[in-house]
Amino acid sequence: MKEIPVLFEDDEIFVINKPAGVAVQGGEGIAHPLDEEFSRQVGFKVHLVHRLDKETCGLMVVAKNPKAASKWIELIASKQVQKEYTAVCFGEPLINGKKQKTGTISSSVIKKNGKNEREQSAVTNFTVEKVKTVEIPVFSDNPEEEASKLIPLTFSQIHLKLGTGRMHQIRIHLSSVGAPICGDDKHGNFKLNKLAKKHLKIKNLLLCSQKLTIPTAGGKTKTFEIDLPDYFKF
Repeated sequence: MKEIPVLFEDDEIFVINKPAGVAVQGGEGIAHPLDEEFSRQVGFKVHLVHRLDKETCGLMVVAKNPKAASKWIELIASKQVQKEYTAVCFGEPLINGKKQKTGTISSSVIKKNGKNEREQSAVTNFTVEKVKTVEIPVFSDNPEEEASKLIPLTFSQIHLKLGTGRMHQIRIHLSSVGAPICGDDKHGNFKLNKLAKKHLKIKNLLLCSQKLTIPTAGGKTKTFEIDLPDYFKF
């Protein structure tokens, strides 16, 4: 496994750039989780203070010791740490049946704990940054025939700010407004993912934790921002 890029380090934390495909925490059937691999990389045990989905890439805060972890968990819970994401989606968000360039999604998400389920309030703010339509061929049932027609496939690049931090919140919310994230087979559109993979070589989940703002001494803040991976370009 390649070294995990470090953007910032002080006495309490690292700010790192997690690659897609790396689970942040170990468990049954999980090889090379981030908490173990990054601990080996820096030479001591690190502590997670928040999480990203395995297939989501981008910026994370990792604490150097338990005391720092407790502090930064509280900072994140109190929203003093601001996380901003970019997603590439199929279609455009629909609010009350109309396309929206900016808005707020506030539907609840379901949290499962074994056989138990409970609703959690969730808020996602979004802004559509750009939209692009491409044409892909659709073949008849006879594989020897030429493409019978071209169909338009619309993509939108969306900037997201979270009002809450629920599990899979962004993925669930965008799917609920008709803009499922490309590459999301769990909450997205499997049929469109299959078409995009075949014709446009889109294989990854196109969701990135791209911008992170953290508090620093004296009431100031420090902001980190990364470029989107090449596979986000559409």
